[in-house]
Amino acid sequence: MSTSYRPYHPDQPSLFPANPRDWLPEDHLAYFVADTVGALDLRAFYAPYEGDGRRKQPYEPVMMISVLLYAYATGVFSSRDIARKLQEDVAFRVLCGGNFPAHRTICEFRRRHLTDFEKVFVQLIRIAQEVGLVKLGTVAIDGTKIKANASKHKAMSYGRMRESEKQLKHEIRLLTRRAEEEDAREDGVYGRDGTGVDVPAELSRRETRLATIREAMERLEARQRDEDRAKGRDDDDDQKPSGGAGSRYKREFGEPAEKAQDNFTDPESRIMKDSHGFEQCYNAQIVVDEEARLIVATGVTQCAADNGQLRPMLDKVRLNLKGTPQRALADAGYTGEANVRSLERRGIDGYVAHGRGDGDPKRMPSSKRLQAMARKLRTKRGSAVYRKRKHIAEPPFGWIKSVLGFRQFSVRGLAKVTGEWSLVCLAVNLRRLNGLMAWET
Repeated sequence: MSTSYRPYHPDQPSLFPANPRDWLPEDHLAYFVADTVGALDLRAFYAPYEGDGRRKQPYEPVMMISVLLYAYATGVFSSRDIARKLQEDVAFRVLCGGNFPAHRTICEFRRRHLTDFEKVFVQLIRIAQEVGLVKLGTVAIDGTKIKANASKHKAMSYGRMRESEKQLKHEIRLLTRRAEEEDAREDGVYGRDGTGVDVPAELSRRETRLATIREAMERLEARQRDEDRAKGRDDDDDQKPSGGAGSRYKREFGEPAEKAQDNFTDPESRIMKDSHGFEQCYNAQIVVDEEARLIVATGVTQCAADNGQLRPMLDKVRLNLKGTPQRALADAGYTGEANVRSLERRGIDGYVAHGRGDGDPKRMPSSKRLQAMARKLRTKRGSAVYRKRKHIAEPPFGWIKSVLGFRQFSVRGLAKVTGEWSLVCLAVNLRRLNGLMAWET
């Protein structure tokens, strides 16, 4: 007997169900995103479009927000990819409601409202707190390196900049002299008002390049001046650089190290070491609540080290949720006398690894506070509490990088990157909440 197959007629005309709610399963993430967005306060997204009847009709902000959040929650980050999904993907078509904004419109909406998405992130976790999903019992803090929207090959060291500046100045002088000689020769042929050759394009390119390098040098020097002042050094300090008798400093005030780098594409990003080597990156931070494993605070820093982020991130938790967690867990990257003292002042039971051996007295930290922390982590209870850190703080990074595939920012500059990181974490929280709701039902 021959095999009987299900009917297959790809060229036969057909219609979707009349109600878009019938296009997807009832528990689909797209519906959860749409329902959640509809319950939020979105006045900040509407404000730029209000009061101007002459404006060309903008797209409905609720639709744009729903599409962007669903896109990030399903691993679609490029505005071009989102625009294509609006044409091809059923879930996207349900959310867009017959609207098909171009990729430039999507990109501009995202860029304009990055700070507003930070506020939406806070709204969502406050709602989760009100319904009892966020308890602020135990939180875990962690950071990860995310590539900037810039190539490390577009960076240059301060020493190389000084060499290039000298070389470009020399080339500009030669080209200027050659241009003047050419002008004088042409004046003899065509007359002073005759048409000759303009300043060579090579000269213009070198002048532009020189201006770019000078701007980068000024940024490095300004950054170094801030660092010198933070260390207690004044710009009128009369101490000479190393080499003189009694000198305390290796360089003049505000003079960067030869290896200090600046990136021409995204000057606010920094070279950092990640799992693939040295890349142009930002250091993205999160605080995760143990109860529902929701991200309750986010941040981005230009510093590769996590050490200075413990206190700012706990401040963000208090600002976002109007409360202080009972316990805080952090790895050895956050160790330090000041951090442990800060936890004590806030009344937080801290568990911060010291990263200095496994209890060998010769390898114990010198600070009494850090020694007490190390002894605390070696107790049976302390060890059991600290082991929770991996299960609380690290899974969101696994979702963000490995499941969603977010490994590089789409925008440039610390402020915009901070906004996009809030958007990413907001999307992850939405997925988590959708899973929690489905599990409860």
